[in-house]
Amino acid sequence: TYAPKLILLDVSDINCIQDVAKEILNCYGCVDILINNASMKVKGAVQSISLQLDKKIMDANYFGPVTLTKAILPNMISRRTGQIVLINSIQGKLGIPFRAAYAASKHAAVGFFDCLRAEMEEFDISVSTVNPTFICSYHRQPAPGNWEASIWK
Repeated sequence: TYAPKLILLDVSDINCIQDVAKEILNCYGCVDILINNASMKVKGAVQSISLQLDKKIMDANYFGPVTLTKAILPNMISRRTGQIVLINSIQGKLGIPFRAAYAASKHAAVGFFDCLRAEMEEFDISVSTVNPTFICSYHRQPAPGNWEASIWK
């Protein structure tokens, strides 16, 4: 039995994920179950959302889970066991108006983890994607016209 250890991670900061994964593996030796459950979304018309914010959403919702999974995966493959779970969104299956960046990032994540599932079968590593419908989450109300601040976490 291991005592829990709190490790802070901002999945939108791709550069720190490798170090965090190393810290986890150094502390516990392995990861049996990886649950990717962080997300960020923005609501607004495509023409109102900056490319910079689109990239931030993609970093948090796609590149974050992919980078963390790739950092943990070699350990699971070498042990030939493990489970990877992506908590995604129904918007990874269908898009709705005013959620283009979010839906695009969730579509990309579904595609990646679907392919990973097929590749990991030979190593007895289970890969699951959960696509819940709409959920309540923390929201910062933006000032009028400030789409950059309309981020849901």
